[in-house]
Amino acid sequence: MQDLLKVAIPKGRIVKHIHRLFQEAGMPLPEDLDDSRKFIIPAHEMGMEFIVAKPADVPTYVEYGVADIGIAGKDVMMEENRNVYELLDLGIARCRFSVIGLPDWKPVLNPRVASKFPNVASQYFREKGQQVEVIKLNGNVELAPLIGLADRIVDLVETGNTIRENGLVELEKIADITSRLVANRVSYRMKNGAVQQLCDRLQSAINAAAVR
Repeated sequence: MQDLLKVAIPKGRIVKHIHRLFQEAGMPLPEDLDDSRKFIIPAHEMGMEFIVAKPADVPTYVEYGVADIGIAGKDVMMEENRNVYELLDLGIARCRFSVIGLPDWKPVLNPRVASKFPNVASQYFREKGQQVEVIKLNGNVELAPLIGLADRIVDLVETGNTIRENGLVELEKIADITSRLVANRVSYRMKNGAVQQLCDRLQSAINAAAVR
């Protein structure tokens, strides 16, 4: 029986970027990878099995070995700090972590920062020597400064349209974010040939795209 390389893929808008990257690497993905009703998709001709997961769960699946490798945003990696190998910067789904607030923001006593990424926010301000109270929110973080819940937020910015439409501005950039190929530490050793072959083909596609 073929020992398939198990690959955790994040669902959502990023799938189209993953499709394009694998296509350019000469490894077209199964068409039903976009089918939201399917979670496990074998691709025997590729020697792979795809596990479709929520983006935030991909590093967890990889760390615990139910997936050998996975594609995860650097934002999730920074927040979760999972014990996995980071193999490749895939250069897709580009955005940035930023500190965001109102244009007239000024330092206050006992500042509060709202974020869907509390660990990233806490670490950033701790490294700057600033004491802040971090409030975890699960969505619509831009609302927090507008209603006085927090004076700043830490969030991902892609085009900046959403924050501009809500009268907010970027105050500081924390980090540039892209998607990464990550591997389970045991799988990287036990299935090194298959993992390295995939890395080489993806790296070639990334290099070719960079010079176009």
